[in-house]
Amino acid sequence: MGIIKYIKEEMMIIKERDPAIKTPWEVFLYPSFKAIIRYRVAHYLFQKKHYFLARWYSQRTVRKTGIEIHPGATIGRGLFIDHGHGVVIGETAIVGDNVTLYQGVTLGGTGKEHGKRHPTVGNNVMISAGAKILGSFTIGENSKIGAGSVVLSEVPPNSTVVGVPGRVVKKNNIKMPREELDQIHFPDPLMKDMQCLQNENVCLRHELKYVYEKLIQLEAEINSQKENRL
Repeated sequence: MGIIKYIKEEMMIIKERDPAIKTPWEVFLYPSFKAIIRYRVAHYLFQKKHYFLARWYSQRTVRKTGIEIHPGATIGRGLFIDHGHGVVIGETAIVGDNVTLYQGVTLGGTGKEHGKRHPTVGNNVMISAGAKILGSFTIGENSKIGAGSVVLSEVPPNSTVVGVPGRVVKKNNIKMPREELDQIHFPDPLMKDMQCLQNENVCLRHELKYVYEKLIQLEAEINSQKENRL
C-alpha cells in the first residue's frame, strides 16, 4: 500500500471512530495519528535491523505523543488509539485489524518470559481505559475488555472481560460496529454477587426473626404452665 493511501485510510478510521472530529484537518493534530505513522517508520527500521535508529525514533515519538509502541511490535490495519496518553505496546505484542485502545492501556509482559512475552490481540477487539493485558496469551477476536481490568490469562473469542484479575462475564457476544466503542454497558459481577448476599441476608434475618418469635411464644407458654401448676 502506498504511503498516501495508507495515510488516507488512517484519517478515515479516526474520523469514523471519534465523534469529536469536526474537520479532516483535525486528524493531523491527533497523537494517535502521529504515533501510528511514526511506528510504521520505526518498525521498518527495526525489520532492517537498524535497532538503535528504530528505538531512537520510537522514543522521540513517546516524548511527542505519550504513546509508546515498541518498533518490534506487529500491528495490523485499522488500529485506533483514542486519548492515547500512557498507552504501552510491548516488543513482541501482536495486534490484529480494527483494534481500539483507550488511554492508559498496557500490552505488556510479566517480566518472566523469554521470546514471545507480550499478548496477542485478535481482530475487532476493544480495550477500555486503563486496562492492563500482561503476558503471552491471546485475546480472542470480537472481545471487549472493561476499563481498569487486569487480564492475566487467555480470553476466548466474542467475550467480555471485567475485574481485577479479569474474568470472562459474557461469551459469544459479537457486537455491531456502532456498539464496539461502548465502554459503559458492561456486566457487573461484583454488584450481582453483592445483591445475592443482600438477598440471602434479608432471608436469614426473616428466619431469625421467626425463630426468635417462636422462642418468645414458647417461653410464654412454659411460664403460663408453671403459673397454672402453682
